[in-house]
Parts: sequence; C-alpha cells; structure tokens
Amino acid sequence: MNNRQLFYNFLGQTSQAPLAIEIERAQGVYMYSPGGKQYLDLISGISVSNVGHNHPKVVEAVKKQAETYMHLMVYGEFVQCPQVELAHLLTSYLPETLNNVFLVNSGSEAVEGALKLAKRYTGRSEIVAFTNAYHGSTHGSLSVMGHEEMKNAFRPLLPDVRFLEFNNPDGLSQISEQTACVIVETIQGEAGAVIPSPAFMQQLQQACKANGALLIMDEIQAGCGRSGKLWAFEHYNVLPDIITLAKGLGGGMPLGAFISSQHIMQALTHNPVLGHISTFGGNAVCAAAAKANFEIIVQNRLWENAARQEELFRKRLHHPKIKKIRGKGLMLALEFESFEQNKAIIDRLIEKGVVTDWFLFAPHCLRIAPPLNISDQQVEEACEKIHQVLDE
Repeated sequence: MNNRQLFYNFLGQTSQAPLAIEIERAQGVYMYSPGGKQYLDLISGISVSNVGHNHPKVVEAVKKQAETYMHLMVYGEFVQCPQVELAHLLTSYLPETLNNVFLVNSGSEAVEGALKLAKRYTGRSEIVAFTNAYHGSTHGSLSVMGHEEMKNAFRPLLPDVRFLEFNNPDGLSQISEQTACVIVETIQGEAGAVIPSPAFMQQLQQACKANGALLIMDEIQAGCGRSGKLWAFEHYNVLPDIITLAKGLGGGMPLGAFISSQHIMQALTHNPVLGHISTFGGNAVCAAAAKANFEIIVQNRLWENAARQEELFRKRLHHPKIKKIRGKGLMLALEFESFEQNKAIIDRLIEKGVVTDWFLFAPHCLRIAPPLNISDQQVEEACEKIHQVLDE
C-alpha cells in the first residue's frame, strides 16, 4: 500500500472529504509533496505555524531539549527549566494580572482548564458564551460552541450554558450574579474572522466586573501576533481575567495554556487538590519549542509584519467575485457568494500550489492565515494566483 491508501485505511477520518495532500517536507511558507510540487501555505496548519515551517531556531531548541530529557513527571510536580522559562517569558509580555501560566496539550484543554478554574474560583455554575463561537471539540469546549449543528449529536453536554449574540450589547444584561464566567473569542475564528467592536468588548468587561463573573478571552487563533498586535485583546482596551492560548504558541509542537493571576489560579490547588492535572501538559520538548518560537515572534515583532501584510492583501485582492474581506492582521476571510463557489476556488488554488480552506461556520469564506513572516513577494505570489483562479 502507498501512504495515501494507508491514510484512508488506518487513520480515523475527520470528514468524508479530507484534503489528502501528501507532504514530504516543509520550509518557511512552503510545503513540498514527495514528487517535489511546491505549495504556498496560506493557512499555517490553521494559525499554528506563526514563524513558518521548520524554523531553524525552533528545530535547534527541539533537538537540544530532546537530547537533555523529554517526559519526566506529570505536569506541576517537578521543576523543569523549559516550563518555567516559557512561563516567565510569556508573562513578561502580558499585563501584570496575567502572571500565572498553566501549561496543557491543546486549545481544547486550555478551554477546559479555564472553565474549571472560573467555576472553582467563583463557586458558580453558569457559563455565558456566544453564537458562532468555536472553542474546541472536547465535551466541555463543545458545550460553549455557538453552533448547534456541530454539537447536537453529542448531547448531553455541560448544563447551565447560556448563549448571547456576538457583538450585540443588548444581551449583556443577562450576565448575572449566577454567572461564573463569560468566554469570548477576541476575533471569532470559525465564524469567518469576525471582529467585535471595541465598545462591545468594553461593555462586556464592565458587565463581568459588575456581577463578579470572570472574563475568559480565547486567543487560541488570534494570539501570538496573528491579529496585528501581540495579543488580540489589545485592540479593544480590555483586560481579561483569563486567556487561553494554543495553536501559534508551540512553534508547531502541541502545546496550550490558560493564563490568569496567581491569586485566581491558586483555586485549583485545594478542595480538591489537583483541581486540574495533565500528564503531558507542558512537555519539555514542546515548551522548549514554544520558548524559541515566542522569542522569534517578539524579537522580530512579527505582529507588525502581520499588520503590514494585511494591508497588502487588502490592496491586491480586489475582484468582483470577492464580496468582502474580513479580519485583522493575518487572520482574514475572503467572502464569496456561496460554499460551492468557494470550494471550487479552493480546489483550483490547491491545483495551482496554494493551500487554503474554508471556515466551519462560514463555508462561503476562504481563509487567509499564512505564517507571520511571509514576505511581500510571497503575498504578491498568493494574490496573483488567487486572481488567476477568479478570472478563470
């Protein structure tokens, strides 16, 4: 059997129509098939490869740590250099109140931990989330997904979850003294890069403070420089109580985190002890990769390149078939008339060596989320091929 047959026969499938592109190696913003075909990566593994594929500093960090030690003990028991150095680095670029990092394996687990932390700290059970929100696919994170079709087959889910309309301040009065937390994406990812207004986010923060509810901001897609700022919540002049990170955090390695104040985070240490625990969370090799990855982002101020390349994409992508361009930084969505039209465009782009896809809750929109170090020339290359396909 060839690898494609093995893929279909022995790997659990996520859909009936996976992309099924075989990639042999990747470097920078490009991926290569076994036959040598070059693909320009416009989606970074869904906002993961923020510093590009196979960055030499990340690879060096992985090799060095793998030669030193890998797994030693469940998270939180041993003092491990990669974990503590990463936590210190992250908090040095966050507001003073976000000073305590709990390392996990993924975005879904970061959301699970954040929800548990909020319920434990407040002693309340109600969670408020938003329509068209995506926070992961485990049972807890699925419970706060704002899309019924995606979760109906897996009920019962968490009780006491209330959904409000995203970016509509009229519903915020439903946040009450029974609310443990409100969880919100700083930019809605799978809804098609939907940006809330600063006024809405500020009113949301005020409603949480007035009722003693914790504000959880999901930075899993939008964080680590992708939005044109280091943290997407900076666009709104708000200060969350908890943030969740993953995707672009690990430099291509599996890593997530939820971050809060030390005071709030202490709630997980007692009644019961081990309030949240993870065997592989903060794996030493993953943490070393994440530290190198984050250093590259901040040393090169890659969020500034993300903002600049957003302008270039918006300048170059004018076409009658493009109804609208949504998003911030290098988290963009091109809106088309229908899913059928969008899917035909995506398939043709892949044939031409440009990898992109659609959004779960906005299938008529094409995703643009390349590595943050993409160059002007590479943006021009992508735009030229998009225009070629749209003109066909």
